[in-house]
Amino acid sequence: MNKNSLEVNGGRLWDTLEASGEIGKLRGTGLRRLPLSDADKQMRDIFCDWARKAGCEVAVDQVGNIFARRPGSDDSLPAIATGSHLDTQMCGGKYDGVLGVMSGLEVIRTLNDLGLETKRPIELVVWSNEEGARYTPPMQGSLAFVGDLSLETVLSSEDADGLRFGDELRRIGYDGARPLGESKFEAYLELHIEQGPTLDRTGIDTGIVVSGFKSHGLRIQVTGNTAHVGPTPMDERQNALVGAAHLITAVDAIGWQHHPEGGKSTTPFISCFPNLPGIIPETAQLTVDFRHPEPEMADQMLAEVKAAMDAAAAKANVEMAIIDSWTFGDNPFSDICLKALEDTADTMGISYMEIRSQAGHDAYAIGKVAPMGMIFTPCTGGVSHNVEESIELDKTLNGVNLLLNTMVNMANR
Repeated sequence: MNKNSLEVNGGRLWDTLEASGEIGKLRGTGLRRLPLSDADKQMRDIFCDWARKAGCEVAVDQVGNIFARRPGSDDSLPAIATGSHLDTQMCGGKYDGVLGVMSGLEVIRTLNDLGLETKRPIELVVWSNEEGARYTPPMQGSLAFVGDLSLETVLSSEDADGLRFGDELRRIGYDGARPLGESKFEAYLELHIEQGPTLDRTGIDTGIVVSGFKSHGLRIQVTGNTAHVGPTPMDERQNALVGAAHLITAVDAIGWQHHPEGGKSTTPFISCFPNLPGIIPETAQLTVDFRHPEPEMADQMLAEVKAAMDAAAAKANVEMAIIDSWTFGDNPFSDICLKALEDTADTMGISYMEIRSQAGHDAYAIGKVAPMGMIFTPCTGGVSHNVEESIELDKTLNGVNLLLNTMVNMANR
């Protein structure tokens, strides 16, 4: 790396990640830190303490997004922002989302160490409920920030136990007063582990994201009727679980049909009621996820899934309805941010590759209101959303240093 480039304190970053990895610890190497849980509160409290000790002004908005701001010499200017999330999947890893937040914190700490003032403020954001592991849709915090979800929609959403988002947010003390969308960003850069194997396999330590996959999510309700599993004739049954099963196999087939050009689909969640021996299920609910690198093909997959719903409902003699839906990944990555990242990487003398993002990220939403870019760093074997998720510090630091130098360059314009 160019000797004139700024460098973060890698040991301190690692210690911060390890401290985070103790909060909501699962199966020794993983995390279960569901949004608005006690573990989430504990991590939020520690993050806010770290940010204040780093000299940041900390504010919380109405859906619990946290904004840590390092003032600039002209503090009236829109900030250069970075961030990610602290919540995890049910059986999640220690670095998904968390690395982006702690890298942003390390950017601020490094600037403090060096006594460097930037013209524009630096703003670090923790977005609420990125994963969607407890409340749907995913990325609720960032989607609400840009106006794609209403405040009432987020606050009234319920988890599997019927607990409302707004009530749980109040319970943990993060029902903030800042209005949604109040922070203004000149640009937003997010660092994230790749969650795929490309960087790890190629040995290139830095990926600059140039585009994403358009993704659709659907929550589908299947309605049938309870009946005895013994005497009820087959042609009179309205088995909601069977209807769901027909749809699940059809969704999988749609993914395989579009696999040659990079499409994929699955059903990651299903439940049924009463879910007891001896009773034909009355209702079932499932979530369908599908995505494609070409937006128009993702939309075609949506039409195919809807057609599959009609066919599955008819075959099982049940009714099906979409009760919630979301989409992301079609907001363009900014040429401004892409050029800033690549120019900075070239100046620093670090290798990188252009790469596509196949997962969802808060950056997608923020791209609606500000120029947006992303940096990927390797994760071992591409493993993510798994307790075995792992990274190596040496392979991560180029990306973190790229974030630092690019943010400084953009903040001084």
